[in-house]
Amino acid sequence: QVQLVESGGGSVQSGGSLRLSCAAFGYISSTYCMGWFRQAPGKEREGVAAIAGDGNTAYADSVKGRFTISQDNAKNTLYLQMNSLKPEDTAMYYCATGWSYCRLGQALKTSQYNYWGQGTQVTVSS
Repeated sequence: QVQLVESGGGSVQSGGSLRLSCAAFGYISSTYCMGWFRQAPGKEREGVAAIAGDGNTAYADSVKGRFTISQDNAKNTLYLQMNSLKPEDTAMYYCATGWSYCRLGQALKTSQYNYWGQGTQVTVSS
Protein backbone atom coordinates (compact mmCIF):
# COMPACT_ATOMS: atom_id res chain seq x y z
CA GLN A 1 0.00 0.00 0.00
CA VAL A 2 2.80 2.42 0.90
CA GLN A 3 6.28 2.84 -0.45
CA LEU A 4 8.90 5.08 1.16
CA VAL A 5 12.08 6.06 -0.67
CA GLU A 6 14.94 7.76 1.17
CA SER A 7 17.65 9.87 -0.40
CA GLY A 8 20.26 12.43 0.57
CA GLY A 9 22.74 10.26 2.44
CA GLY A 10 26.45 10.50 1.86
CA SER A 11 29.85 10.97 3.44
CA VAL A 12 30.76 14.10 5.39
CA GLN A 13 33.34 15.21 7.91
CA SER A 14 32.60 15.90 11.56
CA GLY A 15 30.68 19.13 11.95
CA GLY A 16 29.13 18.89 8.51
CA SER A 17 25.49 18.74 7.51
CA LEU A 18 23.21 16.54 5.46
CA ARG A 19 19.53 16.72 4.58
CA LEU A 20 17.72 13.43 4.17
CA SER A 21 14.50 13.17 2.19
CA CYS A 22 11.80 10.52 2.22
CA ALA A 23 9.33 10.46 -0.65
CA ALA A 24 6.06 8.72 0.16
CA PHE A 25 3.90 6.90 -2.37
CA GLY A 26 0.42 5.72 -1.51
CA TYR A 27 -1.98 6.70 1.24
CA ILE A 28 -0.57 7.79 4.58
CA SER A 29 -2.93 9.11 7.21
CA SER A 30 -2.05 12.49 8.65
CA THR A 31 -3.04 11.12 12.07
CA TYR A 32 -0.13 8.66 12.06
CA CYS A 33 3.44 9.34 13.09
CA MET A 34 6.26 9.54 10.60
CA GLY A 35 9.78 9.04 11.79
CA TRP A 36 13.45 8.53 11.13
CA PHE A 37 15.40 5.61 12.56
CA ARG A 38 19.00 4.57 12.22
CA GLN A 39 21.01 1.40 12.58
CA ALA A 40 24.78 1.11 12.77
CA PRO A 41 26.61 -2.18 12.13
CA GLY A 42 26.27 -4.47 15.12
CA LYS A 43 23.79 -2.15 16.83
CA GLU A 44 20.03 -2.16 17.36
CA ARG A 45 17.79 0.06 15.28
CA GLU A 46 17.01 3.21 17.23
CA GLY A 47 14.52 6.02 16.86
CA VAL A 48 16.00 9.38 15.89
CA ALA A 49 13.08 11.75 15.33
CA ALA A 50 9.33 11.64 14.78
CA ILE A 51 6.63 14.07 13.75
CA ALA A 52 2.85 14.11 14.11
CA GLY A 53 0.35 15.61 11.69
CA ASP A 54 0.00 18.72 13.83
CA GLY A 55 3.74 19.34 13.56
CA ASN A 56 4.68 18.28 17.09
CA THR A 57 8.00 16.45 17.19
CA ALA A 58 10.03 14.07 19.30
CA TYR A 59 13.79 13.53 19.26
CA ALA A 60 16.27 11.14 20.73
CA ASP A 61 18.42 12.83 23.35
CA SER A 62 21.53 12.06 21.31
CA VAL A 63 20.39 14.25 18.40
CA LYS A 64 18.30 16.92 20.13
CA GLY A 65 19.43 20.38 19.11
CA ARG A 66 21.31 19.08 16.06
CA PHE A 67 18.64 17.34 13.97
CA THR A 68 15.31 18.73 12.75
CA ILE A 69 12.46 16.68 11.32
CA SER A 70 9.90 18.31 9.03
CA GLN A 71 7.36 17.41 6.38
CA ASP A 72 6.01 18.92 3.19
CA ASN A 73 2.50 17.57 2.73
CA ALA A 74 2.13 19.07 -0.75
CA LYS A 75 5.15 17.08 -1.93
CA ASN A 76 4.44 14.01 0.23
CA THR A 77 7.97 14.24 1.53
CA LEU A 78 9.56 13.89 4.96
CA TYR A 79 12.90 15.52 5.77
CA LEU A 80 15.63 15.20 8.34
CA GLN A 81 18.06 18.10 8.54
CA MET A 82 21.22 16.93 10.28
CA ASN A 83 23.70 19.53 11.50
CA SER A 84 26.89 19.30 13.56
CA LEU A 85 27.29 15.68 12.55
CA LYS A 86 29.47 13.39 14.66
CA PRO A 87 31.14 10.07 13.81
CA GLU A 88 28.66 8.34 16.12
CA ASP A 89 25.87 9.46 13.77
CA THR A 90 27.22 7.05 11.16
CA ALA A 91 24.46 4.58 10.31
CA MET A 92 21.88 3.50 7.79
CA TYR A 93 18.94 5.87 8.16
CA TYR A 94 15.39 4.66 7.57
CA CYS A 95 12.15 6.53 7.03
CA ALA A 96 8.99 4.99 8.49
CA THR A 97 5.28 5.68 8.86
CA GLY A 98 3.08 4.55 11.73
CA TRP A 99 -0.01 2.33 11.89
CA SER A 100 -2.17 4.09 14.47
CA TYR A 101 -2.94 7.50 15.90
CA CYS A 102 0.31 9.20 16.70
CA ARG A 103 1.43 9.40 20.31
CA LEU A 104 4.76 11.14 20.44
CA GLY A 105 5.59 9.49 23.74
CA GLN A 106 5.83 6.19 21.85
CA ALA A 107 6.89 7.52 18.45
CA LEU A 108 10.56 6.56 18.72
CA LYS A 109 9.74 2.87 19.10
CA THR A 110 10.09 0.64 16.04
CA SER A 111 6.93 -1.26 17.05
CA GLN A 112 4.80 1.79 16.24
CA TYR A 113 5.64 1.65 12.52
CA ASN A 114 4.50 -0.68 9.78
CA TYR A 115 6.08 0.73 6.61
CA TRP A 116 9.79 1.29 6.12
CA GLY A 117 12.01 2.68 3.41
CA GLN A 118 15.07 0.94 2.03
CA GLY A 119 17.49 3.17 3.91
CA THR A 120 20.14 5.71 2.99
CA GLN A 121 23.69 5.54 4.31
CA VAL A 122 25.20 8.37 6.34
CA THR A 123 28.91 8.24 7.08
CA VAL A 124 30.65 10.84 9.24
CA SER A 125 34.43 10.86 9.45
CA SER A 126 36.56 12.54 12.10
